[in-house]
Amino acid sequence: MRAIRNIVMGVTLAAAFFGAAHAETPAAPPAKEAPQAVSPAALAILKGMSETLAKANGLSVSIRRAFDEPASNGQPLFYMVNSNVSLQRPDKLKVVVTGDGPPSEFYYDGKEFAVYLPASRLIAVETAPPNLEEMIEAAYNKAGVYFPFVDFIVADPYSAITEKLTSAFVVGQSSLVGGTTTDIVAIANPDFQAQLWIGAKDKLPRLVWITPTNAKEKSRSVIEFSNWRINPGQLKFSRAPGAAKAGRMKFEKPGALAKH
Repeated sequence: MRAIRNIVMGVTLAAAFFGAAHAETPAAPPAKEAPQAVSPAALAILKGMSETLAKANGLSVSIRRAFDEPASNGQPLFYMVNSNVSLQRPDKLKVVVTGDGPPSEFYYDGKEFAVYLPASRLIAVETAPPNLEEMIEAAYNKAGVYFPFVDFIVADPYSAITEKLTSAFVVGQSSLVGGTTTDIVAIANPDFQAQLWIGAKDKLPRLVWITPTNAKEKSRSVIEFSNWRINPGQLKFSRAPGAAKAGRMKFEKPGALAKH
């Protein structure tokens, strides 16, 4: 995934290995395929998911992310964040974020993108490019704004997810994720390893674990997708009532703010 490699974000491949000390513990089911360079079966599952997402003119989804950041003593501390996402192609996006930390709301209407901080009653507004992909790039370059699920909402998810893959194989299926049967695919490139649970029937992502492999302090995280609505009709992209009266602030990257 291009975005995961380029920007600080991560998801851990969380594998729990148990020794033979407890004979009653059942062994993990074998992978459907033996790991190989890039399996056509794995690519077919990823392509099916990507085409489902790319064909959607509009969608909404709830995304819960758990990630870790090191404490001063080096111990990883885990945090939870929830994002309610609404998307209308080619030029509307709304992301309402709650969880451990200050809530925020992101808006894009094809002309401007804005971040509203309701707790601080502040809003930053910037002129935006006329399509989603260019806006995502501009938001990151201008202010470090980044969405960990970005590879799943761009116009071509397949290219974003499979860029520079060194391995991809089918692990098997699960009936314990997302309330449905999912196909499990493991992928890797020089920068990350990931495992994806994808609906076997609806072809929608349900869970993603990723481990950065060559980044020392990038956070690990897991992303869970739920409440999918594909082409749901009219979605609301208006800003929160308090945004109109919020104080204005400039968009700047966190590093730039630290220098002031």
